[in-house]
Amino acid sequence: MTFIHQEIKNNVGYITLNRPEKFNSFNREMADQFNRSLSDFAEDSKVRCVVISGAGKAFCAGQDLQEAVDPNGPGLKKIIEEGYNPSIERITQMAKPVIAAVNGVAAGAGANIALACDFVVAKKSASFIQAFSKIGLIPDSGGTYFLPRLVGYQRAIAQMMLGEKITADDAQNMGMIYAAWTDDEFNSQVENLSLQLSQMPTKALALTKFALQKSMNHSLPEQLRLELDYQLEAGNSEDHKEGVNAFLEKRQAVFTGK
Repeated sequence: MTFIHQEIKNNVGYITLNRPEKFNSFNREMADQFNRSLSDFAEDSKVRCVVISGAGKAFCAGQDLQEAVDPNGPGLKKIIEEGYNPSIERITQMAKPVIAAVNGVAAGAGANIALACDFVVAKKSASFIQAFSKIGLIPDSGGTYFLPRLVGYQRAIAQMMLGEKITADDAQNMGMIYAAWTDDEFNSQVENLSLQLSQMPTKALALTKFALQKSMNHSLPEQLRLELDYQLEAGNSEDHKEGVNAFLEKRQAVFTGK
């Protein structure tokens, strides 16, 4: 059964979580398909930006709890170790921008998969819920890493312990997401953002992404050295040469992602 729909359009890879009748909650098969789609787009040079969204009313309700408590199911260890953790690693290590287009509720692991992406945008009608405490679990899928870095310790621990619903507007105001758009303009805004990113110098964007990730744990001298190394790598790219030539020739640059 196809629980993940993927397509490429205008150098943008679209991944749609496709269990709408279950609010796109993950089971083992869906997690495997999601990881394969992430790997496919990571390796495809034609894809220069990736958009993750959900079918139907929800973005993702997290883990399918029926599977999680099934005595014959995979169990929590496999669900996390072989499903969610590889997904977060694929998203964060992908050498191209990844957008979470949150079209509805993002709960539990679904919320944290979104927060692992480089851009999080949401419909104004969408919401985010750290639902783990309600079932006696702790946040996983990188939530305890990303959320406090986005909103600070106090707001992060309140969300995680109290399990409060956070509206898209509140999420934007606290710096948790990049933008909250009206439901009517959401799809066109997502398309505009993804097209813009897909036409930019992909290698430089990837190095920017990785530099920011490392800055979270680096000293300033370490980060300055990393910036130098990455700048030299970016400086050897075809896109850098094109960008300089376009500037000198007073024309629009045409980047190829190389």
